[in-house]
Amino acid sequence: MTHVLLIGNGAREHAIAEAIRRSAQTPRLYSFMKTNNPGIASLSEKICLGRYDQPEAIVAFGRDAGIDLAIVGPEDPLGHGVVDALTAAGIPAVGPTRSLARLETSKSFTRNLLEKYGIPGNPRFRNFTSLDGIDAFLRELDGIVLKPDGLTGGKGVLVQGDHFQTGAEALDHCRDILKVHSGVTVEEKLEGEEFSLQCLSDGRTVIPTPPVQDHKRRFVGDSGPNTGGMGSYSCADHLLPFLDADAVAAGLAITRKVADAILLETGIPYKGVLYGGFMLTRTGVKLIEYNARFGDPEAMNILPLLRTDFIDVCRAILDGKLDRIDIVFEKKATVCKYIVPKGYGLPGDHPDASCKSSLITIGDVHPARLYYSSVDRRADGLYMTSSRAIGVVGIADTLAEAEEIAERGVAGVHGPVDHRPDIGTEPLIRKRMEHMKKIKEE
Repeated sequence: MTHVLLIGNGAREHAIAEAIRRSAQTPRLYSFMKTNNPGIASLSEKICLGRYDQPEAIVAFGRDAGIDLAIVGPEDPLGHGVVDALTAAGIPAVGPTRSLARLETSKSFTRNLLEKYGIPGNPRFRNFTSLDGIDAFLRELDGIVLKPDGLTGGKGVLVQGDHFQTGAEALDHCRDILKVHSGVTVEEKLEGEEFSLQCLSDGRTVIPTPPVQDHKRRFVGDSGPNTGGMGSYSCADHLLPFLDADAVAAGLAITRKVADAILLETGIPYKGVLYGGFMLTRTGVKLIEYNARFGDPEAMNILPLLRTDFIDVCRAILDGKLDRIDIVFEKKATVCKYIVPKGYGLPGDHPDASCKSSLITIGDVHPARLYYSSVDRRADGLYMTSSRAIGVVGIADTLAEAEEIAERGVAGVHGPVDHRPDIGTEPLIRKRMEHMKKIKEE
């Protein structure tokens, strides 16, 4: 019997835990979490609570449990070298080493890698470790994006028009970033539609999963502040309404070249998830950034569709044999809507800002699936914390049916909660399609 160690405590990891437990190999699941996720705990033989910046504690828990296979969910433990520590202890781990995880933890590393190996997809950019030359480069760009070097929890990117308006403000932000981070990447602002392409890599073979579109904005109509992601959708044809097979192939080609390049650069094969955040622009597919793990919420769109045994997939990644198994995803549409506290993402002076840690109750949500994120089960029930609480997923033959299932599922969760009812709906998707059509016509 396989003993599997899962590291992570979010809804993404809840979806991974579910995929593990679906395996015909009846694996035993052991979970190391920063905070107790009741969904993951309910699927686990044993859990351990601890910190992701202490790899030795994770290794000790794995050894005690007799772990055969480890899977790292979030970026934080990857950046702290957990895979390196597990591998050194003789525990095979799905996820990149700390050096390879720089694809996510260092924006400058990724941009330089694409430039060095002639890989398409880079926007115009420059990396800076001091303020010298930043002002001059800012003046050359029509639109500006600022990316701190290092882990930012997916919320460190600053975009002109959203977070600041002028070049002078951008320079001030760069000054602030360099007080905390070792560098800042300054890029041109791209115009287009974003899509997530999560790929599986064994270091030689890169296999795509169905593309997904995430929604970062807090409120209906893509308004309000950026968040960790309010929801996402995927389509039954494994494309997106604005995205054809050629665009998906272009994103996949970039990722395959990146996997080859990082092997040449480091001598280490990339074994894990290579998640490219891409943008379809007037001039083709551009790379926004890479993540070194599944997305959250995007994992909840694709893992429930995986028909191939997830343990077999993990073994193939570790053994360099992805080309020898048939990885199959159901031809279904999915819609994920995140339930959040009413105060999520709101400024401190907003009337609802304090509405965060509250009791919620769950009624009939069938046939939607629930994936717990930042929730706490206490003696008197389930409580939200200050972040995203529950991912509600609808799966169906059509996008409209999947959206309806997700919306009904949301309605079954009661308390001071909020969500984006427009995710996966025809009006919002039509807006994205019209946006892309306009860009291509310009």
